[in-house]
Amino acid sequence: MVTLETREKPLSIGEVAQRTGLSTHALRFYEREGLLVGPIQRTASGRRRYAAADVDWLLICVKLRESGMPLTDLKRFAELVRLGPGNESERLQLLDTHQQRVEAQIEALQECGSIIAWKVGVYAEHLARGETDGLWDPTA
Repeated sequence: MVTLETREKPLSIGEVAQRTGLSTHALRFYEREGLLVGPIQRTASGRRRYAAADVDWLLICVKLRESGMPLTDLKRFAELVRLGPGNESERLQLLDTHQQRVEAQIEALQECGSIIAWKVGVYAEHLARGETDGLWDPTA
């Protein structure tokens, strides 16, 4: 029986870099650090050949890292996925903890955005009136 995976054209490291936004150096780093869920296949000459599932996993890793997941947590998550069924509650705990961190960051950024918007409004109002009284002047 031919499965979808056997019909997929393997991807080179350059193609995966293009699809994920990671550099080839970063892809090698991810592999060295054990962040991938499966072994990367190699040609007879040793060139890496990635499957579509590898790209899907890397895209998740990219978003987890971009959102601030610590490398140690990402390594643990990948390790748990590699181990297979039976550890889903630990995976959920890792993701839930990360989600809480991200939500706290979003809240903090929204507060910052509100203050910046208020200050932009203050400056715009003063400039529209042609006066700068009431704005901070470090020489005053």
